[in-house]
Amino acid sequence: MNRGERGQSGDYAVGMPHPLFLVRTPLFLVRHGETTWNRQLRLQGQVMDVPLTERGVEQAAAAARLLAGCDVVRVISSDQLRAVQTAEVIARSCEVVVEFDQALREQHLGQLEGRFTDQLVAEPVPDGHHISEVRWGEGESIRDVHHRLSGFVAKLRAAEQADPGGIVLVSHGDALRVLMAVLEGASHREVNWVPISTGEVIRRQL
Repeated sequence: MNRGERGQSGDYAVGMPHPLFLVRTPLFLVRHGETTWNRQLRLQGQVMDVPLTERGVEQAAAAARLLAGCDVVRVISSDQLRAVQTAEVIARSCEVVVEFDQALREQHLGQLEGRFTDQLVAEPVPDGHHISEVRWGEGESIRDVHHRLSGFVAKLRAAEQADPGGIVLVSHGDALRVLMAVLEGASHREVNWVPISTGEVIRRQL
C-alpha cells in the first residue's frame, strides 16, 4: 500500500492524517450591530463606549437567531461596548458565556477617532511606504492590526480540538476584513476591502 492510501481493514497508512483530524473548526465572524456613531458617520476606531442603537440590538438578535442552531461552543468578542452588547445577545441564545479579547478590537485611529467622515481630508502616502503601513492619526496601521490578529489566530489554532464546535468572533468592520486575510494566509497588503454590514455573519474555517 502506498503512503497515504487506505487499506482494506480501514486503517490509514503512516503519514496520512486520520479523517477525524481533517475537521476544521467553523468560525462565525460577526460585525457588531449598528451604533449611534454609525448613524452619525463618525469614526469609531477604539473608542470604547459607543452603544448600539435600537436597530443595532435588533441586528444582534437576528445574528443570534441565525447562530442558534450552529453548535456554537464559544463566543469571543472585542471588549468595546458595541461588540460586547452584540456578543451578549448571541451568547445568551447559544447558551455560552462571552469571552473577551482585546485582539479583536477595531483598528486604533488615534487623532481621527470621533471625527465625522465629511471632516476628513485626504493625505498623501509618505514616500517609501505602502498605504497599509501608515499609522494614520498616529494610531495603528493595517500592518499593526494584521500582526495583532495573526497572534490571535495562532492562539486559536494551537488550542484547536478534533471535531470541535463552532466559534463566534464578534468584532468590527476593518478588523474583520484583516482577520479574513489572516485566515486566508494573505498579507497586510492583500486585505480585501469588501463591505461588511452591521450585524452581518460571515462563515469561515479556522
